[in-house]
Amino acid sequence: MEKSFYDIVKSLSWQEVTDSIYSKTENDVVRALSKKYLDIEDFKALVSPKAEKYLEQMAFFSRNITQKRFGKVMQFYIPMYLSNECSNHCIYCGFNHNNQIGRITLSDEQILEEIKAIKAMGYDNVLLLTGENHKNAGVSYIENAIKLCRPYFSAINLEVFPMKTEEYERLIQAGANSVYVYQETYNESRYKYYHPKGMKSNYLYRLECPERLAKAGIHRVGMGALIGLEEWRTEMLFLAMHLQFMRKNYWKTKYSISFPRMRPAAGGFQADYCVNEKQFAQIIWAFRLFDNDVEITMSTRERPEMRNHFVSLGITSMSA
Repeated sequence: MEKSFYDIVKSLSWQEVTDSIYSKTENDVVRALSKKYLDIEDFKALVSPKAEKYLEQMAFFSRNITQKRFGKVMQFYIPMYLSNECSNHCIYCGFNHNNQIGRITLSDEQILEEIKAIKAMGYDNVLLLTGENHKNAGVSYIENAIKLCRPYFSAINLEVFPMKTEEYERLIQAGANSVYVYQETYNESRYKYYHPKGMKSNYLYRLECPERLAKAGIHRVGMGALIGLEEWRTEMLFLAMHLQFMRKNYWKTKYSISFPRMRPAAGGFQADYCVNEKQFAQIIWAFRLFDNDVEITMSTRERPEMRNHFVSLGITSMSA
């Protein structure tokens, strides 16, 4: 039987992984910073509390690696929300089925109006987003939206609900270049608490989504975790392991990672594990040192001053 990333997750204890990160010493950090190729133990050191006094050195290395691999180039993409209808009950999300907000799913005419507005601003890289509503904005709807966008954009990316491999094949055939799917949290024991109802409550189906995408032949898979739900150092360690697993087993696919931080939304959910900007920087630089070639995306969740500061320090893609 083919091994999946879930086999690795099952073999690990969340608490033991957390303890191993917090047990890292200053010598472990120095050793990691001296190496050209980092392993998971090195990554643990770089996201550990002991690495905080080495952030300036990490930033220097991150900047040099990024410019060497990507040059002084920044990809800009612009989001287009196709639908905010959703059947999920994620307790932290403004799209939660129970939230009393205005719901809309764009018609073909409205999509074309959005395309005209985006093209007038000069953008050529679009990200199509939906909630999870299979009746009004299912696979066929998204496939049609891609076909409407295809004559106008050179890159069409998706951030939509998880699908089967054959459904992804349809969307790739229609013109999708990349699909972004965030695990939200890798902590399986707590996952159901955050996702009590709806298709998204299936931890395994979401976890194996990047594998289905790679099997379908997608050009790029976007991965990430929602920072704030659980202990962020542990969350990032699982994300790093997931990225490493995908690189090893699906090496033909390109990868992008993102670290969306919890922000206020409809419903008023308050995160338990807030991450400050200094810690956010530590995450970015640890990933750049761990994987020199991965694309790292920053969204408009972050304030403009911070986004501007990180343009040269590890980020390669940014929401417009």
